[in-house]
Amino acid sequence: MPGKTIVIKEYNPLDYANLTRNCVEELMRQGPYRLEFNKPFAGAGVYALFYVGPRPEYRPIKSRDATWPIYVGKAVPPGARKGGKSGQTSRALYIRLRQHLESINQTRNLEPHHFRCRFLVVTPLWITMAERFLIEKFQPAWNVCIEGFGNHHPGKGRAKTQRSLWDILHPGRDWAEKLLTTRTTKGVKARLRAYLKTHYAGAELPPLIADADRYMEDETGDDSED
Repeated sequence: MPGKTIVIKEYNPLDYANLTRNCVEELMRQGPYRLEFNKPFAGAGVYALFYVGPRPEYRPIKSRDATWPIYVGKAVPPGARKGGKSGQTSRALYIRLRQHLESINQTRNLEPHHFRCRFLVVTPLWITMAERFLIEKFQPAWNVCIEGFGNHHPGKGRAKTQRSLWDILHPGRDWAEKLLTTRTTKGVKARLRAYLKTHYAGAELPPLIADADRYMEDETGDDSED
């Protein structure tokens, strides 16, 4: 009786899928840490934020073990666009995470201690691609559904800029309060609910998605911004 045909697949460490997996696995080995760092640290690279708090709209992706990010981003060293060679001595990651801590502190409905982070120091040449890997892998809600968390003050002369969905859902940043908006909190919550139902159906998440509607129906019935 002839034996089974053995199919051997060639492993290419530079294959896109392998690069993505390696980047994700290495990031997930770091931390997790709280956002309130006691001391500055050096390094540029990529990072992920995880929500561990009680807000019901995020129940499907609540990540006590910091396994499913709500947001990922990058922090490049000064001069990176001009060919800077190393991010080891830069404090880019620390500075960027401090900016996020400040944004969360300014909101009226989020608390810093309800977040965890992981970060990975990366050679500047690979930082942008590493961020892309992470976004493609996790499709974090604050990257692809409720955009605007990483926004900066738009500057003078841009008063007609639309307020981001994130600032509508989590109001409090002074500069964002001055921007125009045609969206309601209720509408943004409905958008988030639809995204979580479709995107995370069947994903490797805690078995909470079935309960999400019951919790979020209470929230979407209220159009206030608390």
